[in-house]
Amino acid sequence: MVKKMMARLLLVVTATALSACGHESRQVTGSNDDKIVVHCGLLIDGLADQALRNRFITVVDGRITSVTDSSEPGHLIDLSDLTCLPGLIDTHTHITDPPELADLSVYYDRTLEETMEISKANTAITLNAGFTTVRNLGAYYGWAGRELRNRIHRGDFPGPRIQTAGYYLTIPAGGGDLVIPGYPEERIPAHIRLGVGRGTEDFREKAKAAVAGGADVLKAIASGAVLAFGGIPGSPEMTQEEIAAAADVAHGAGIKLTAHAHGAESIKQAILAGADSIEHASLADDEAIELAAKYSVAFSMDVYNGDYIATVGREEAWPEEFLRKNDETTQAQRQTFAKAHAAGVPIIYGTDAGVYPHGDNAKQFPIMVNHGMTPIEAIKAATSVAAKYIGWENSVGAIDPGRYADIIAVRGNPLEDITILQNVEVVIKGGQRFK
Repeated sequence: MVKKMMARLLLVVTATALSACGHESRQVTGSNDDKIVVHCGLLIDGLADQALRNRFITVVDGRITSVTDSSEPGHLIDLSDLTCLPGLIDTHTHITDPPELADLSVYYDRTLEETMEISKANTAITLNAGFTTVRNLGAYYGWAGRELRNRIHRGDFPGPRIQTAGYYLTIPAGGGDLVIPGYPEERIPAHIRLGVGRGTEDFREKAKAAVAGGADVLKAIASGAVLAFGGIPGSPEMTQEEIAAAADVAHGAGIKLTAHAHGAESIKQAILAGADSIEHASLADDEAIELAAKYSVAFSMDVYNGDYIATVGREEAWPEEFLRKNDETTQAQRQTFAKAHAAGVPIIYGTDAGVYPHGDNAKQFPIMVNHGMTPIEAIKAATSVAAKYIGWENSVGAIDPGRYADIIAVRGNPLEDITILQNVEVVIKGGQRFK
């Protein structure tokens, strides 16, 4: 577990109509036999600031056609004693990685099929937790996420909708480079280091190869180390020019670039380089927060995982330096979260699942609320706001005509008690009930 945490924390259809949030959405029609009607006792649609009572969501061909206060003919899913919400979005997960892995050298020998078996279990856990869309941000086996995405899309097994970044864009021995002390580099398979580069042109070509290979988001490691022995947390890795080259490629392909960055300097460089979002942002200073607000760059901040690391670290008697750095950076990150939110920085829901067990994702909600967000703001961070920053705002993130019928239901009102979202009772993806 110690090796795992050390390494992971280095990364540590006929007409169109305007939807409620101003985006274009498709109006779908069909016969009554094709229709699914979901009756919600309470509805939080991801767009409005209040819950709506007694709403009926009509679904045709996997997409929402209407949301009304009266039922249409069709197959009824009765959730009248529950609260419905849009399927949740996790903008920072590693769904192809098991958190309990202690010896990372197994990646040197693991096959794609072995990785798929692990990933299939993670998809089921993640979907059942209510996360119907995830952004799989990098994998040591670079194209495991693409294969997982494609197999789910084909219907081979259930799982959330997936965006995959493919491999990490990172410098040699950087936060995304699986170089393990004591192991000869020649033992490392080439597919483990597809995104390792140095220099503007090198990263431009690495980014192009990722897009050509099927990535629908790119991930640059602007800074990695937080808990490394003797390291300075958040020291810059990729340069601003290198990140800019990758951002140019991403934006030219119509996709987003996210930057893994802990330190203030690397955060500022990534923002100025054109990153669309920053993961972690633990040690952002006032200037970095101001830049993020100015350029509408989102922070994807996992403000829960410090608690998990502290618990596991004490149970397993981790080195005192790790525990100290974890405590310091956790408190700093939560202060950054509160300041960034107050300054108007978009905050999107991202949990570093892969560091801690998949399915624990929703444990972050109460910490967000305890550090300045209202419950509806926290929910929007994991629904409509997240959808915007992954570029899928016309497809997911809200219960709105034209979008996929991705719906979850809980018992009680999460606007009154946000912890309710840790116990999702029903999961519907594309109109199909999975839980």
